[in-house]
Amino acid sequence: MGNGAGKYNIKAVSKMLGIQPGTLRAWERRYQMIAPVRNESGHRLYTEEHVEILRWLISKINQGFTISQAVSLLENSAVSMEKAEVPRRDMVDEIGDKLLSALLEFNSSKAHELINQAFSLFTIDKTVIDLLGPILIKVGDLWEEGSITTAHEHFASSFIRSRIEGLSNSFPHNSFLPKAIAVCGPGERHELGLLIYTLYLRRKGFEVVFLGTSLAENDLEVVVEKVKPKFLFLSCTLDENRERTLSLAEEINKTYPDLIIGLGGIAIDSMPLEQQEEYQENIVGMTRAEWEKWLKKRIDQFK
Repeated sequence: MGNGAGKYNIKAVSKMLGIQPGTLRAWERRYQMIAPVRNESGHRLYTEEHVEILRWLISKINQGFTISQAVSLLENSAVSMEKAEVPRRDMVDEIGDKLLSALLEFNSSKAHELINQAFSLFTIDKTVIDLLGPILIKVGDLWEEGSITTAHEHFASSFIRSRIEGLSNSFPHNSFLPKAIAVCGPGERHELGLLIYTLYLRRKGFEVVFLGTSLAENDLEVVVEKVKPKFLFLSCTLDENRERTLSLAEEINKTYPDLIIGLGGIAIDSMPLEQQEEYQENIVGMTRAEWEKWLKKRIDQFK
């Protein structure tokens, strides 16, 4: 890759991108993703395109990929490397529209292809939270308004769930981080939002016991006794289940006063203002930025 005149020596590229010359040489030798030209003295000279390719690879590494994974994404990506800029927000929407259509047509191969494309363009968190999450909401809305059948809803939800679960279970946990339990509140049957949050936690290195939909009475305490977590996350999406979820949180808090309880879901986020103020220490929020802020504050308690 990389035509055109060489412009930068390895020292300049190293300084521009914050990468050691030795690392850069090793990448070139092992993966041959770029081929810098040599000047009369035999020194490497890098083109603008080379620099943009390297910047793109480094951005992927900063997102959690290994260099070999990043190079593989580069080789298979449809992204032009003429300008290795961060994909725009409208690209998420474009892929989202195509993915939704594929799911509603029961076209699993096309859906897999589109999700793989998204992972090659965006971070894991962005793909799951900003692409798959909104699609789940759209599918639910279409089903509630009668625009799609139950079969459509079940296929789309099951497909996305399987992709998220497979990804979520692949991350190693950090033994220095506290354990967590994630479970839906009483009466809840919508677990995908909680699954996305679980993926976020596992990406952070947390060991999370994902219990999914609501448990039978007293079963949660059995799990808490066995796992001995520091965090318990309760999800509630339906207003009709909110009071029981809040009551459960209060009961658990009385029994385990040192257990940090996080509350999330649409029904929690849409609580009346007075309730939000009452439970403000427990509400984790709906966006990644809110999750980061809430979690950082609680983790700091262990330092």
